[in-house]
Amino acid sequence: MSRFRHPDVAALVLAAGMGKRMQSDLAKVLHEMAGRSLLAHVIESLDLLGVGRRVVVVGHQRDKVRAAFAHRDDLEWAVQAEQRGTGHACMMAEPALGEFTGTLLVVCGDTPLLTATTLHQLLETHASSGAAVTVLSMRLPDPKGYGRIVRAADGVGIERIVEEKDADATQKAIDEVNSGIYAFSYPALVTVLGQLTSDNSQGEYYLTDTVALLQQRGARAAVRCADDPRELLGINTPDQLAEAEAAWRDLERRGGHA
Repeated sequence: MSRFRHPDVAALVLAAGMGKRMQSDLAKVLHEMAGRSLLAHVIESLDLLGVGRRVVVVGHQRDKVRAAFAHRDDLEWAVQAEQRGTGHACMMAEPALGEFTGTLLVVCGDTPLLTATTLHQLLETHASSGAAVTVLSMRLPDPKGYGRIVRAADGVGIERIVEEKDADATQKAIDEVNSGIYAFSYPALVTVLGQLTSDNSQGEYYLTDTVALLQQRGARAAVRCADDPRELLGINTPDQLAEAEAAWRDLERRGGHA
């Protein structure tokens, strides 16, 4: 049962990673929190959001991941056989998305605390801003390691996203960071995906780079800051999984996850 209605939105769930730091042979998104897999939590939020399509990008143990959702005939699948970054994952989803012309919501399959309400707020900001891309951000007491959001003078737009390694002292003091969750005008995204390069230390194609590429084409980038940063924290280690489960219990006590 959906709480919101976004029939013109396609959600792209990035769920291809191995999750080496989980110290397990199991695909990261199949690890369980509060009795369900990480990916199941994310898909439930998309159900509540009422999106028109759900496309899941799988790679590591893709047959096992698909089998876990065999009962869901409303899921579409794209394969990222070689994991070469978030931008590359979107490239691998292009055949599945085909001639889609609506809003593409990009979420991560390892964020089990993410709520439909927060995603709805992101989509509302995106629709009202007229931006080609809207970034979901969060404020962290310790933002080290994250790309900093440098806001434009109007307070709504983004001047740029500065990665930690490129940030000066002033920028490093910014506590608003990129969560890796985005709302795109899909036709606009398609125009810049092909311009991404893997000329970086990881040899990967980063979706973050599309923000600057779109701005270079004269498009706007907007930002929406989440109310609770715990929703946006991805699970990469067993300790983080335990922390997420504790946060889940706390949020449940405070009134649930809608």
